[in-house]
Amino acid sequence: MQEFMTTYKENVLDIENFLIETVFNLGDLQERENNDFKRVFKVFPSLELIYTCDEVTMLQISANIYKNKKSDTPIGRNREYLLSKLDFDDSLIATTKPYISSATGETCITVAKKENNKVYFLDFNLSALLQRLGLIEIHKSFNFVSKSFYFLTANIMMVLALFTIGYSVYEFAYELLFKEGLSIEAIFKPVIALTLGLAIFDLAKTVFAQEVVFKSYSKNSHEEYKVLTKFSITIIIALLIESLMVVFKIAIDDYSHMVHAFYLIGGVSVLIIALGLFIYFTKKKA
Repeated sequence: MQEFMTTYKENVLDIENFLIETVFNLGDLQERENNDFKRVFKVFPSLELIYTCDEVTMLQISANIYKNKKSDTPIGRNREYLLSKLDFDDSLIATTKPYISSATGETCITVAKKENNKVYFLDFNLSALLQRLGLIEIHKSFNFVSKSFYFLTANIMMVLALFTIGYSVYEFAYELLFKEGLSIEAIFKPVIALTLGLAIFDLAKTVFAQEVVFKSYSKNSHEEYKVLTKFSITIIIALLIESLMVVFKIAIDDYSHMVHAFYLIGGVSVLIIALGLFIYFTKKKA
């Protein structure tokens, strides 16, 4: 929803002008009141609700009229609070800022029109309106397939992360209970496995949050940078722990192989420098 609001703010004047001009061009709404405004709903696919209030008392005098149903429950409700959100122009038409509708539970924009001592309120679904104007793209079928794939992949990654953590606990318990004494390798290997398990789980959580729970309909490079940076840092920490373990192991067994530890530490250092440059340039770009 955040990206919907951002898109709305970037195009607020065009959106409001479109709504006002189109409602104005519809002519008298009272003439279209017959047949529950079905012709109006056809003109506006993003329109989700219409109701009417008395201009003086601001009491609702009509039912809530949706595309395929009506509700008489709101009749008689005082809608005076909406006047504070409206600034009528010369055409007696005004629009509100986006808000969450109590009738539908969706974020909407209301267009009000004064006509024949009545005020007609038309609620437009924000996401449907932005899609209708070509400001965002939502493909329902592809979106369902995409969400399903990400849901399955994220869950498998979480299960593998749990297996990795379980393996680290098993290795440590086995070394502790069935072997005499603890070696440096026996301590460091579970730590590395735990770090990798954490990295996998964190990546799965991010995928699940961004692509399943809060599906993004536009590319947000800054979010992608954050995910890549966070994952890279976790992997680098695991490699540093591995390098430290190699140094200790070589120091105990054979100093002649220390050059291999040097190569490993050098490789990790290059990764750290590359990540630092990546963070620097992405922040500078922002």
